[in-house]
Amino acid sequence: MGCPFGCKEAHRKRRSTQRSVEYYGTAEGKTKKRIQNDKRGHAKTQADHNRQPVVGPELERDGIRFNAVMVGYVRMVTSLIEARHVSEEEIIEMLVRAMRQHSIARRRRMDYVLAYLKKNGP
Repeated sequence: MGCPFGCKEAHRKRRSTQRSVEYYGTAEGKTKKRIQNDKRGHAKTQADHNRQPVVGPELERDGIRFNAVMVGYVRMVTSLIEARHVSEEEIIEMLVRAMRQHSIARRRRMDYVLAYLKKNGP
């Protein structure tokens, strides 16, 4: 029976880390770690802060501009995920809904409900 506070798991993780530190401190461990690190990609990924952003054709809807290339990419990925054809119009609707800004003001829940009902009455 284990401790309900997760002490067994914490102890196991601590011991695992301790074993790793001890192993990678040895000559054999250092050699193995060097081999593992050499397997990582060595691509040069330095940011060029003076570079201008890539600008392509834009789409605009409800005052929000979207890069047409990115909308096409999102449409393709969404189509693959949902295993159906998703139109560009559906993607733009989804993006407009996702990017809509909400009020910053802090109000009580009842005030939000009343404002919503006043705006979208029955």
